[in-house]
Amino acid sequence: MAWIYAILIFAAGALVGAFAARLGNKNLKQQKELQKELDKTKYQLEQYRQELVDHFARSSDLLDNLAKDYSKLYEHMAKTSAELMPNLPEQDNPFSQRISTLTPITDEPETETPELDTHQPRDYANGASGLLRAEQKQAEAAKAS
Repeated sequence: MAWIYAILIFAAGALVGAFAARLGNKNLKQQKELQKELDKTKYQLEQYRQELVDHFARSSDLLDNLAKDYSKLYEHMAKTSAELMPNLPEQDNPFSQRISTLTPITDEPETETPELDTHQPRDYANGASGLLRAEQKQAEAAKAS
């Protein structure tokens, strides 16, 4: 009789074990799918970050080239305006005030750091600007009539 009980307990244990393995296998399969999706998403995020880094590096180079070209153009305009219009009064020449402050543009990167301006820029203007002044005059004229 003990053998029969042992066989029945073994069979019941095998059934419970098979049921638990099957139930655990579904969760394991779902966990593996989620892990695979997570790895895929992490890879896509890393690719996107690398694309952003490349984009900003390229944009920085283009803006640097644009700034150099603009400076070269400004320098050219300043020099030619002085050469082509030597008798033009300084107040009429838009480049005259800045000709002396121009620094030659080189394609070599700067090795020394420029000194920072210690003065804070002003973020306001003295009095009303022309745009608001015209609106103010129109409002005063409307009130007077």
